[in-house]
Amino acid sequence: MMKRLCFLGCLCIGLLGRSVPLFAQYAYHDASLFPVWGKATSVTANRYVRLPDSLEQVSRPSLWKLAMNSAGLSVRFRSNSTAIAARWELLFDNHMNHMTDTGVKGLDLYCLEGEEWRFVNSARPQGKKNATVIVSSMEPQDREYMLCLPLYDGILSLEIGVDSLATLALPAIEWPRRHKPVVFYGTSILQGGCASRPGMAHTHILSRWFNREMINLGFSGNGQLDMEIAPVIAGVDASVFVLDFVPNATVEQMEERMEAFYRVIRDRHPCTPILFVEDPVFTHTRYDRRVAEEVKRKNEMLHRIFADMQEQGEKHIYLLSSERMIGTDGEATVDGVHFTDVGFLRYAELLREVLSPWLSDYGAGERSPGRCTIEKTHR
Repeated sequence: MMKRLCFLGCLCIGLLGRSVPLFAQYAYHDASLFPVWGKATSVTANRYVRLPDSLEQVSRPSLWKLAMNSAGLSVRFRSNSTAIAARWELLFDNHMNHMTDTGVKGLDLYCLEGEEWRFVNSARPQGKKNATVIVSSMEPQDREYMLCLPLYDGILSLEIGVDSLATLALPAIEWPRRHKPVVFYGTSILQGGCASRPGMAHTHILSRWFNREMINLGFSGNGQLDMEIAPVIAGVDASVFVLDFVPNATVEQMEERMEAFYRVIRDRHPCTPILFVEDPVFTHTRYDRRVAEEVKRKNEMLHRIFADMQEQGEKHIYLLSSERMIGTDGEATVDGVHFTDVGFLRYAELLREVLSPWLSDYGAGERSPGRCTIEKTHR
């Protein structure tokens, strides 16, 4: 008995010496009490789903399943806690062999310092149900936080933990600004493949840089101009619509659907800029001639349809060349296609240059694109 007591005493001393977090000391609050940024619609039974429930029986099953991934979503809150913890249960507990689990199904915490969002730490998943202390040992002062949600998995439940005597409140300021968000529609790259953590997807990067809400409607392998998605996009009072579907859509799908898809958005937003994006020049096209030819054919079709629309008198449409999208050193992808954090940063830098003229005045009205957009996004 004495030996057992000595062992327990030594164990407690050891744990205290290592500052192992004691989850019991935190008070957990359901994240549904706090606003979600990045949704195109609020008509969802689960608040972390990206498409309206009405599409569940309409959309292709693979598309609907991806809509349940929380890519691009974030939860905003304010607290004076010395620590921030999280408990979350995943919908699928997905795992991929070319993307970190932290990016697939982890969380990222950012803190607002002045007018700049600063990365605090990531919450790394261990399985379907997770609990972790994201940061501790902070000074007890009020701070604004943004918690970025998983890119390639869904959320069944999410709780935010703070010191038992600390405050946890709604954000005091509406940053990123929600007025006139930017809506992105596209593929696996847009969804965030293969960022190392959620905050490194380019929509999150741009949201922090512009302090503007960005809506991510990226569907891995399924950005195929499904017509039921167009009204969801058109339902947002956006400053810019970015249509980045070419990596997934076939030449035949583009020829059949691209103009009709565009028309749904344009009829609701006659003067809002709509930016079409070329297929990236993937790094392995240097060696894989089949893929190189496919990229060439898709981009040629995009340009042909775009030119036809211009000839028909369509205004406020723009086309972004992928020439400078991810650099020329071949180091921007994890598998020749999907972006690393380097690739996402490079793409975000290009988009910042192109989007700035439309976002610099808080999204009030149509503006002419900057000179670089005219000279460098058209071929």
